[in-house]
Amino acid sequence: MKSLLTWFLAVAVTIAPLQLSAANKPKSAPQHNIIQRVLLVSVDGMHSLDLVNCANGIAGVNNGAPYCPNLAGLRATGTTYLNATTSKPSDSFPGLMALVTGGSPRSVGAFYDVAYDRSLAPPKVTTGNGLAGGSCGSNPPGTTTEFDEGIDIDQTQLNGGAPSGDGGINSIDADRLERDPKQSCAPVYPWNFVRTNTIFGVIHGAGGYTAWSDKHPSYSAVSGPGNGTNIDDYYSPEINSTVIALPGIVTPLGLACNPIPDPSQTSAWTASFLNIQCYDTLKVNAILNEIDGKTHNGQGNAPVPTLFGMNFQAVSVGQKLIEKNFGSGGYEDAAGTPTAELLAEIQFVDAAIGEWVTELQNQGLLDTTLIIITAKHGQSPVDPNRFFPIPGPGGNNGESPANLIANLLPFSESPLNPNGIGPTEDDVSLLWLTSSSQTSNAVSILEANAAQAGLGEIFYGPSITTMFNAPGLPPKGDPRTPDILITPNYGVVYTGSSKKLAEHGGFSHDDTNVIMVLSNPSFQTSAVNAPVQTLQVAPTVLKALGLDPNQLQSVQIEGTPVLPATQF
Repeated sequence: MKSLLTWFLAVAVTIAPLQLSAANKPKSAPQHNIIQRVLLVSVDGMHSLDLVNCANGIAGVNNGAPYCPNLAGLRATGTTYLNATTSKPSDSFPGLMALVTGGSPRSVGAFYDVAYDRSLAPPKVTTGNGLAGGSCGSNPPGTTTEFDEGIDIDQTQLNGGAPSGDGGINSIDADRLERDPKQSCAPVYPWNFVRTNTIFGVIHGAGGYTAWSDKHPSYSAVSGPGNGTNIDDYYSPEINSTVIALPGIVTPLGLACNPIPDPSQTSAWTASFLNIQCYDTLKVNAILNEIDGKTHNGQGNAPVPTLFGMNFQAVSVGQKLIEKNFGSGGYEDAAGTPTAELLAEIQFVDAAIGEWVTELQNQGLLDTTLIIITAKHGQSPVDPNRFFPIPGPGGNNGESPANLIANLLPFSESPLNPNGIGPTEDDVSLLWLTSSSQTSNAVSILEANAAQAGLGEIFYGPSITTMFNAPGLPPKGDPRTPDILITPNYGVVYTGSSKKLAEHGGFSHDDTNVIMVLSNPSFQTSAVNAPVQTLQVAPTVLKALGLDPNQLQSVQIEGTPVLPATQF
């Protein structure tokens, strides 16, 4: 991947890393800067609207009283950005990479956790989700790229099938990774799939201790690039594993996780409003251990991290799940009134954040900690009346774009592949063609069936280069840019499932507008209405710690600024 990075870094700037003291405080930090560590939290799916409603109260919920006191408390001692926008596409993978690199898919190369690369070869063996293994030669055919649970040794296991311990990068099966013909067909690990460095690498290189918890072993991409050790303590219980009882685990709201709270839904933690809280509590407890100077599992001593955090899945599940014999999540109306199911997930997350704030205070760390609450992505639609699945549970609502041009797609991407992983479609459709010469033909077919596909906007040719690099192969194109990208009409989700009522990945306001709060007890209450982006979080983290944001390669390439109105 070195040649690709060289291509993107037209001018390489080498900056010597700053050294952190034993107390994790940057020596070069300005005297007025009290920040010694950053707790970065992604509440996946949570909109700015959700924060406004829960902090202020909304009619019909909790008797009109506020229902997230801990988030409201952070807002009262911090800067709230009401118009924060995630990456586009708004998938978890590019959304996470935006937060930690300061870059978009243009520089980072992460379009979706399941995407495509024209320059790589298939994995050696078939992945857990059906991406077929294949050959690796000097002229690769290109391959679907998979960085989700499919690369686990055993995705049914909470620890991802790791030979010992609770997983992490030891859960990754190297034979299920795509391969790079230009590197002697070596497997491409997640941290080397991303093209630019991350805040974890900069801080680790400057002597800081780093930790992160997320939903898949593959999201160790946040450690990139290198050998996977830029994160000193990485924890990743597999979210799509089979649900098991968790002895000794009790959620912040008092739900016991042994026995399984919802034994009717054990195929994955995301299939249940109750079980997902138990899953997230594993990571909540990891943060508590790290605040207490322990490793994530509490079994060893460790420095309190200079940078640490996690993602919550509970709100995302609360927004989109329809659980048979239990209830439907999401919203009651376009004003964002949460259903009882979503309300419970928001209150769970708020209680967890309250536990951290209390523990930071107990350990004498709160005054020197910057807490950042944001999200990798939003969720669409908020308005329940606008949800329109294609093809729908009965298959009668239309055809997705990939189905309309299935014969023009690589077999690993095509719906015609009965055992494959399938195309990259949620409430967005990313289309890589077998031959880019067929782009005009494919667009003609899609335009002729626009109503059937719920087509909103279609990007290809010059229009796609306004957001991303041109599709193709170096030196003229980017092997990861799709030939065609479709954003459907608001509310359209490409799914046949009867278990969801929203999704993310697209470009709509509900997909991309997210919560963003920067808080510290010394900060004054402040609100910023000007548009900002989540990719500005990365350079802001470095600035808060007294490090140079320009050590991030994506910041150099894309000119990503620090967030405005910071109070450090």
